[in-house]
Amino acid sequence: MIETITKHFPNLTPRQLEQFAALDALYRDWNAKINVISRKDIDNLYLHHVLHSLGIAKAIRFRPDTAIMDIGTGGGFPGIPLAIMFPDSQFHLIDSVGKKIKVGTAVAEAIGLDNVTLAHRNVMEERQMFDFVVSRAVTDLSELARLVRKNIRPGGHNALPNGIICLKGGDLQAELRPFKNSSETWTLSDYFDDEYFKTKSVVYVSVNKR
Repeated sequence: MIETITKHFPNLTPRQLEQFAALDALYRDWNAKINVISRKDIDNLYLHHVLHSLGIAKAIRFRPDTAIMDIGTGGGFPGIPLAIMFPDSQFHLIDSVGKKIKVGTAVAEAIGLDNVTLAHRNVMEERQMFDFVVSRAVTDLSELARLVRKNIRPGGHNALPNGIICLKGGDLQAELRPFKNSSETWTLSDYFDDEYFKTKSVVYVSVNKR
């Protein structure tokens, strides 16, 4: 339900409210044709997928003209909710599974997201440069850093230097050890009170400093 979003982000514009509200019917319709969200989980779209994606907005408010790549986006998470939230930033969503990109593209077009591009592509083939790379439960942080370091331009104009921002679950101690001097973690249960977020975190890693 859209109230799941407005409870935590009360200052949305009418346009953003309209775009978030449209996601339910769109994902239900597409999910019946191409399974991008577990059939059992589609009723939890706003809590488990949209709000979870917006956890990144609790860690950083992307400034205008920030360029963000979402790797392994699936049907558009976290990229599409973030693109709605930050209409003045540019998002590039990639996935190695073509049918998932088909869903994300259809959803973005249906809600008029003009700050999003999508591509059926493996991250190893992606050559563009971005300020941030975001992902949701894609791979181990060290492996992710190895894959996307080439895509992150140095410097930056946001509160955090350019780098990687991931949505992660579970115990992250071992995964974060190689980045102990260049990472920051936000526990989502500090912001969202549902049980689902108890073990969920946002992790930032600066790839230009180890």
